[in-house]
Amino acid sequence: MLKLNKELKVKQEIFKKDIRAYTSFLILTFLFLATLPAELICNVRPIMIVVEGKFYFPITFTYSEKEFGGTLPSEPDYKSARFLQILKGMPEATQLDTKNAFGLEIGDFEEDNFSIGLDDFEDSEESITPPAEIMPTTETLLEPREFWALWPPIRYDYQYIPTESNTGNVVLAAPYRTPTPSGEGFIESSWEDGHYLGTDDRGRDVLARLIYGFRISMLFGASLAITGTLIGCLMGGTQGFFGGWVDLVGQRLTEIWGSIPRLYILIILSSFLVPSALLLFLILNLTAWMGIAAYIRAEFLKVRNFEFVKAAKGLGVSNFTIMRKHILPNALTPVVTFFPFEVTAGILALVSLDYLNLGVPSPAPSMGELLAQGKNNLQALWILLPTFTALTSMIVLLTFIGEGIRNAFDPRKTL
Repeated sequence: MLKLNKELKVKQEIFKKDIRAYTSFLILTFLFLATLPAELICNVRPIMIVVEGKFYFPITFTYSEKEFGGTLPSEPDYKSARFLQILKGMPEATQLDTKNAFGLEIGDFEEDNFSIGLDDFEDSEESITPPAEIMPTTETLLEPREFWALWPPIRYDYQYIPTESNTGNVVLAAPYRTPTPSGEGFIESSWEDGHYLGTDDRGRDVLARLIYGFRISMLFGASLAITGTLIGCLMGGTQGFFGGWVDLVGQRLTEIWGSIPRLYILIILSSFLVPSALLLFLILNLTAWMGIAAYIRAEFLKVRNFEFVKAAKGLGVSNFTIMRKHILPNALTPVVTFFPFEVTAGILALVSLDYLNLGVPSPAPSMGELLAQGKNNLQALWILLPTFTALTSMIVLLTFIGEGIRNAFDPRKTL
């Protein structure tokens, strides 16, 4: 075990000396950790609200409008003018006077008093109540209150669609000044509304969807690589350790299963199952393990004939213990080497399926869906360019990391 630790330490030092790979690792780790708490960066709910000394945490807990002094039992829209009026103690509900514009009162509809004649439809000053008499009233007039709110840096999430805009443009709002459709004047930048990368074709914030999409892509790719590696180690290790008919039958079944395109499997299963991220994850795992299984099988076929394995068998150690404690640690080189490339393959699979509208359903944030929007709206460069840059940078960084790990585990450099 000491020798193994010394070898890993040597490989770690070789990886750190690779400036490109190590810098890529630090940058990608920082980006992933920065986007991991995306709810604290992009959210339509404040992190904290203090009203008259009482603390509320809408980003964590769900509150009703009544708890802030409103009238509705549902959760308020924290970005609306109505909620701001409630916090300030201003009247927020209006009721019409019981006497309407036709001079009818509630008592007029009683069975004894209700009658309408032709004279009631004549124009006269007495028959029509002026609009000025329709006065807003409130059940209780709230006192002005002191309040304070702590908002995330971006006051939008990946699915919020604003109903109003300071610039008058909600859908496909550009992050720079654009001419009006009539050519007279300009539409101000979407920065005035807090959209730092503009909005998409439904009015959702592009930067928020990009941050959430980056996190989902990384988590999906890493999870797919982990589960694929575990299944691949189990399948490949079993074939390589036992050999014979187990290996022969396993290889033939693997070849048959691998010949079925994943896209066809996804289309068939999605036709009668509800599309979801979990379903997509399970479908991709059906074939994600085959690549690493081939390398693990080759390593087990080689290591199983070593003397320390024969000695363990002679001492009566169980096959599972030999595979887990004696062979697997000596066969981890392809697992560690190919792991970054497996993450890349998982991310590209998710992006490709989302681009084809076969991935996670809307309104889930997706970099593939943003690329599809950019293709359909080529004039909206603020959608296509940031998404393409983020996706390309992520793939390039993972590739550099994979190359660095591969060079560090090269036996010619660790001898």
